[in-house]
Amino acid sequence: MRTTCLIAGGGPAGVMLALLLARAGIDVTLLEKHADFLRDFRGDTIHPSTLQILDELGLIEEFDKLPHQKVTALSVFDGRSFAKVTGLEHLPTPFPYIAFVPQWDFLDMLVRQARRLPNFRLLMEAEAIGVIREGGAVRGVRYRDARGEHEIRAALTVGADGRRSDIRRSAGLPVKDLGAPIDVVWFRLSRDPGDPADPFLRPGTGDALVSINRGAYWQIAYLIPKDGFAALRAGGIERFRERVGALVPFFAARTERLRSFDDTSVLSVAVNRLTRWHLPGLLCIGDAAHAMSPVGGVGINLAIQDAVATANLIAEPMARAQRNRRPVLDPVPASLLARVRRRRLPPTVLTQFVQVQVQNQIMKRVLAGDVDAAAVSAAVDRMPLLIRRLFARAVGFGPLPEHVSPALR
Repeated sequence: MRTTCLIAGGGPAGVMLALLLARAGIDVTLLEKHADFLRDFRGDTIHPSTLQILDELGLIEEFDKLPHQKVTALSVFDGRSFAKVTGLEHLPTPFPYIAFVPQWDFLDMLVRQARRLPNFRLLMEAEAIGVIREGGAVRGVRYRDARGEHEIRAALTVGADGRRSDIRRSAGLPVKDLGAPIDVVWFRLSRDPGDPADPFLRPGTGDALVSINRGAYWQIAYLIPKDGFAALRAGGIERFRERVGALVPFFAARTERLRSFDDTSVLSVAVNRLTRWHLPGLLCIGDAAHAMSPVGGVGINLAIQDAVATANLIAEPMARAQRNRRPVLDPVPASLLARVRRRRLPPTVLTQFVQVQVQNQIMKRVLAGDVDAAAVSAAVDRMPLLIRRLFARAVGFGPLPEHVSPALR
């Protein structure tokens, strides 16, 4: 099998890049190892930067049809009252909010758009297991499906297969680990009509949680020290329910839904990035290039901006090569792919720096019992208006928001 661009990984980065390149007339094959996109507790936060991209692609009306909640404020809860950290309503955009949408619905929408194009192909239940290397370049991948192992040859292979990327491992790309002192236990609790609408952080003394309004239920991230789930589980589900109820009193009566730790999902937090994102014929983007902390919920949006920047930089020369009938399987040169890393590395580094500071200076100290909810709430109350506005802009747009080039709109 041959294609011009092979993308491994049907997450936000991979699906968005496939759609953009297919729009440019490039033959694209997308591999997704699962039978569908339905996975619980995947990142669901769509920020204004991504909403603007959808608008530029003419997809904002389709997006608005998806079930989602719009959030304009972020708060801290000290057990008695809420302190607003920042609001997004003042952002200079038609979309001054964060949309919480099930990721599988979002990906299905993008795939539906891509399927309309004759040069797009999606292979489900097809897991990329390694790259094909010949003559110092990557020339495609080996993948596994129900019928066995196969090869796809490509001029460009894109690793968009997440933080445990088999593509980057197979290619031997070196990873710089920035450390993460926390892990996250995800679970759901029911939501009552009288509950607050905005997501909130509840720091405790030795523990903390973040609650996200998902309409009929709360999606809750309970923060624990790194590799601390075994100890949490050893304490028993009753003790866990008590800790959640003590943090948020109006959750106490609802924790009976947590019958066992099987009703939770553990995210092992990692913050890292590749020191080299590319080889001749190979590029990594999204979590495969830089695993992000859940701080700020920006992972999806950075991944999508990687995809947009990649398409803006490589679509025209790749499409031109196809039109001129050059040997399609000649690997895309490293000099072109290096431009993607140069473009996307600064916002990645800056975002990860901020995330690491929040992890180490706030979350780690809260979990160690060195900082309590009163101290966090007092710090929020003292925050100047300018800092709140800058924080809102950072959350909404990030340090270097991308826009779709006119040729791809």
